This record gives sequence, structure tokens and C-alpha cells, in this order.
Amino acid sequence: MENVNYRQALIDRMGAPIAQNQVNAGNINTAYLSAGAGAPVICLHGAGAGAVTWYPSLGALSQHYHVIAPDIVGYGESDKPDAPYDRPYFSTWLQDFMAALDISKAHIVGLSQGGAIALQFALDCPDKVDKLVLVDTAALGAQPSLRPMVGMIWLNSFPSAWANRFFAPSLLFDTNNRDPNHAHYSIEVLKRPGGKNAFTQGRGAAVAALPEEALRRIHNETLIIWGEQDQLFAIEHGEAAAKLMPNAKLHRIPRAGHLPLMDQPELFNQALLDFLTSTTPATA
Repeated sequence: MENVNYRQALIDRMGAPIAQNQVNAGNINTAYLSAGAGAPVICLHGAGAGAVTWYPSLGALSQHYHVIAPDIVGYGESDKPDAPYDRPYFSTWLQDFMAALDISKAHIVGLSQGGAIALQFALDCPDKVDKLVLVDTAALGAQPSLRPMVGMIWLNSFPSAWANRFFAPSLLFDTNNRDPNHAHYSIEVLKRPGGKNAFTQGRGAAVAALPEEALRRIHNETLIIWGEQDQLFAIEHGEAAAKLMPNAKLHRIPRAGHLPLMDQPELFNQALLDFLTSTTPATA
């Protein structure tokens, strides 16, 4: 099967008409998926396959919002230049992406490394962020234990089905909960020219811990969603962040790992939509 078919198979699962587009975000050719109408919601994937990681959620979101899921620079079908791949670099790319689509303000939903990018963007451009959703987010001080770290390095250095199978239990409560097309596409993207740049050139800079003082400066209404059985980033880091951020609350997803949108899509989507549609502040 060709790479594009893995991606298309995931898009076909989204349960809504999905447009596939490209735009120049600054000098970065950026691929993105979009669906629905209404207030914009930008979904930022973690390190891995790209925008199609959101296949369990885009359809549900698109029933209420104009949902936009870019392949972040360095991932998926977007450009993969030589670059620092640290948080400021990703934040600048996101500013350029929103400008290219003429979006002045959006709800921002970030998963894992995408959450770290969302945090930096909220610090850099607080007025461009409506509500903020952080899903099992990096940059909150969590450090992977030995097995997840070995799996991550193996998969990103020598991508293969064996490496993916070794790493999968670190991401999911039940490894049967991920569409195999997602695993295939993740591997093939890493094998492309530049596919490893974000990992090898970034060297973990995007997920380095933010200081507590920075988290206290994020006043956007925030929901922190965390899988209770996350083996990559322990839920205690989400709990601590929810106490530091002035307008944040934590929502726990049971029987879910680092990717709760795959382990528990119905619970995840309901929590996300309840928060985005609510007019009640996150904290009193």
C-alpha cells in the first residue's frame, strides 16, 4: 500500500467530509485537514504521524466547529526543513499558519508535543487563543521512564513495525485501540527525506520543562485532559499544572494511556466538546 493510502484510510474513518489543503505558513508549505463550520478550533498533534492522529475526534468536533488540523512543520505532508524544532520555532510557524488562513483567534487543542507548542503559543500570543486544551501534554516536567525512552529513540532512529510494536504499550492502554494505518503511516513518514529532522535536530527542546512562573502567566481558560494510565507522562504532572495555571482544570480519562482520544474516543470527545461549548469559567 502506498503512503498516501494509509493517510486516506484514516481520513475515511473521520465520519465527516474532510478537506485536504496546503498553505504557505511563512516559508513552510503546510498541509492541513479541515471540516465543519463555525468558530475555529486548531488541533495540534504530537510527535508522530501528523494531523491524521486526530482521526477519532475531527468528525465529532466538526459537527460544532470549523476544525483545522495541520501537519506541523517537520511532520506528515508538510515541509521538513533543517531547523531548531524548539518551542519558539514551532510557535512562530503556528503564528504564520494562522495568518495565512486569516484566523485572528482560535481554540487551540494540543496533544503531547502539540500541547507544548500550544503552551508556548499561549505565552507568545495570548490574545490569539480563545480556550486552551492540553492533552497528556509535554513540557510540564514529565520524564519518560526507561522503556518508553528506548521505544521512542528506536522508532525515531530506525523506524520499523518492530519498533512501533515495542513503543505502542507506552502510548495506549490497549494497543488494539489504534488503527493499524496510523502505525504504518507514522513509520513511512519517518522514512521520508527529512522525516527524522524534528527528532534529531530538535533533540527534545520542544518538550523541555516550562518553568512554573511561565505556567502561572497563562490566563486563558484551560482544560487539561489526561489518560489515567499514561505510561509516557504521569498524570501527576497534569495535576500539578492544573494547580499552577490560574484558569485551568484537570479532566481524567479512565482506562486510557498517552493517547486518550484513541483509547476512549467517546469519553475524550465528550469532555472536549463540553469544555469548548461551556460558558462557565474553568475555575471560580
